[in-house]
Parts: sequence; structure tokens; C-alpha cells
Amino acid sequence: MKIFIILAFTVLSACSWFHKKPPPAPVPPQLIVTGVPAGSIVFIDGTQRGPAAELNDRPQSLSVVEGTHVVEVHRGDTVVYRENIYVKNGEKRVVTVLSGSNRE
Repeated sequence: MKIFIILAFTVLSACSWFHKKPPPAPVPPQLIVTGVPAGSIVFIDGTQRGPAAELNDRPQSLSVVEGTHVVEVHRGDTVVYRENIYVKNGEKRVVTVLSGSNRE
């Protein structure tokens, strides 16, 4: 009986060796905002995402969900840049702000 239990336990535990692991979660896309005027604020889909300043000489990187987004840069009450952009999972898209221009 002991041998049967040990054999059954071994067979059942061996089954777990051959199961596939679940696929990794998709990597969310990122928008990397560069070239912004000093004192500007970045908005994604109408939601403020923080100052547009570069941190430690590196452009700001914002995680978003896959899909189409409206990227805006505001300086005071003025929208100085607007772009509609599509990003997919795993993608890093650079948004180069040209002050006073739009890309739609």
C-alpha cells in the first residue's frame, strides 16, 4: 500500500512538470515625451499626467493602455501641442513636441 501511495504521488507530481506556463502579461505601451517648453504640463486623453520637464536629463516616459490617445502639452491655459497617437502593447513611442504645432 505504501508503494502505491508513493507511486501515485510521484505520478501526480510529474504531471505538473508538463503543464504549460501561462503566457506572460502584455507589457503596457509607453509614450516618451521630448522637446517640451519649460513650465509645460502633459495631458493624456484629457487627464493631467504631470509636468512635461525632463527628469535628470531624461525625457518623461508615461505608461498608457493599448489604443488611440490624445497627447496634449499645456502651458498655462494654452494648448501648445496636440497629437492623436496609436500605441500597441510593448511599444515605446517617442512624442517629439514642436511648440505651437499639432499632429492629428
